[in-house]
This record gives sequence, structure tokens and C-alpha cells, in this order.
Amino acid sequence: MKQPIFTGVGTAIITPFTSDFVNFEKLGELIEQQIAAGVEAIVVCGTTGEAPTQTIPEHLATVEYAIKRAAGRIKIIAGTGSNDTAHAIMMSQNAEKSGADALLMVTPYYNKTTQRGLVRHFEAVADRVNIPIILYNIPSRTGMGFTVDAYKELSKHPNINGVKEASGDLELVSRTRMACGDDLNIWSGDDSATLPMMSLGAKGIISVLSNILPGAMVELSHACLEGDFERARELHYKYYPLMRALFVETNPIPVKAAMNMMGMGVGPTRMPLVEMTEANEKMLRDTLAEYGLLG
Repeated sequence: MKQPIFTGVGTAIITPFTSDFVNFEKLGELIEQQIAAGVEAIVVCGTTGEAPTQTIPEHLATVEYAIKRAAGRIKIIAGTGSNDTAHAIMMSQNAEKSGADALLMVTPYYNKTTQRGLVRHFEAVADRVNIPIILYNIPSRTGMGFTVDAYKELSKHPNINGVKEASGDLELVSRTRMACGDDLNIWSGDDSATLPMMSLGAKGIISVLSNILPGAMVELSHACLEGDFERARELHYKYYPLMRALFVETNPIPVKAAMNMMGMGVGPTRMPLVEMTEANEKMLRDTLAEYGLLG
């Protein structure tokens, strides 16, 4: 049995940018807001953090800054996935040296390896670090996903703690829980899937919505952890329209737009991500207004 790195909410935090670098002052403000809201972890330099467009020095500096700013008050999970195993090892070892509590590692994209290759890739990284790893399954972005057999094999490694499941496949979640039990913790990778996945045994959510409403996701996930699924269902439907609105275009375009509409001043996304279409921007603004989130 492996103790989960966290239970409840881990915020997949955005990376605020200036015109040419990371806005560390703003990132510090966002981290403080997350801590004050009671989230249990922050994932830095993940998909929502636009890691693919960060230089290696930026990535390393962002991870190091988040760890120092959190100062042990909250778990910091560093995104270190890559389609190059050697690069993933290097980034993971650097995150460990900086003091990260855990790593989030996406399946290798574009290369599209075999399931055997997936297992060997993650074992190669896990063998070379001494902190836990959360696998990240999001085939809609990477072009491939895990099978139950691959999960079962990887669950045997002591440094592989669990998986962020964003495949949208509840059958896979059920079968993985049956095959791996508590040897592989599961977290929802989609806000709108938090309720059904936690009812199946997931330990929480790695959330995008919690960038703007951390308290709401804390309440929803804790209701699930406490077995109060009636309350969790109420919260799910209360925030479901906003969950959907934040994915009307590719993440993190909408959540960054929403934060800027709310006056949080997090800056733009980086190319090739661009501003929202006029119609989607209006829909998002109208949705935020319905929740009273505009100034």
C-alpha cells in the first residue's frame, strides 16, 4: 500500500509571464492564494503551466521558486515529463535537488512508443530519483495512453506513487483500481470528472478550476473524501458550467483569460497558444459574471 502524495486538491497552477520571462512576483501571489484557500498541493510547470514553451533555465527557476515560496507549507509537485527519457531524468533529478515533494510525468508524446517502452521509460526515471512520481495519462494530447497491464507493472515500483487520469475513460479507472488497488493511487485529471472518479476511489483532483476557485474544489473533493456524495453532487452541478467554460478552447487559454478578466493580471499565453475567439471570450465572460467573479 502506498500513501498518496496528497488527498484533496492539487492545483495545476498557471505560469504568469512577462513579455520575456516568468513573472515571479505574480507567481508568488498565486501560490499564497492557493495556500490560504486550503489546497493540499500545487503542480508547477505542468500542461496548465505551459511547460512546453519554457526554456530549461525558466523551467528550473520556476520549480525552484515555487518550492522556496511554499516553504514546506504545501506539497510542490514538479512537472518533468518529456518524450526524451534522458531529458526527463535530468529534469527530474534537478527538481529533486531543488526540494520538490514529487514529480508529475506525462507519457512521452509524438514518439508514440509501445506499452513496453512506456514501462521502461518510467522505470528508468524512477530508478534514478528518490521522490515519488505521479504518472500522467492524457492521450488526447500525447497520442497514446496506458493499458491496465502497464499500470499494473509500474505500480510495482516503489517510487511510482500514482497517476493523474485524464483519459476520460471510467472503465479504465475501474479496471486499474481492481488490478492495482492501493499500490497505484489515482487522481482525477479533469475537474468535471472529480465526482465520478472519487466515487470509484480516486484520492482527489489535479485541478484547473482551482486556479480561480480553489475553495470550491477543496469543498467538493473533501465532501467526496468524507463520503458525502450528496453534497459533492450539489457542488458538481453548481460549478459544472464553469468547469466546461474553462475548456471551451485548449487549456490553459481559457483559464488564463478568466484570471485576467477577474483582474488577476497573469499575462498572456505563449505562442503557439493564442487569444480566445471573440465568441468564446464572450461566453467565458458571461459565465464568470453568472458566478459573480467579475469585478
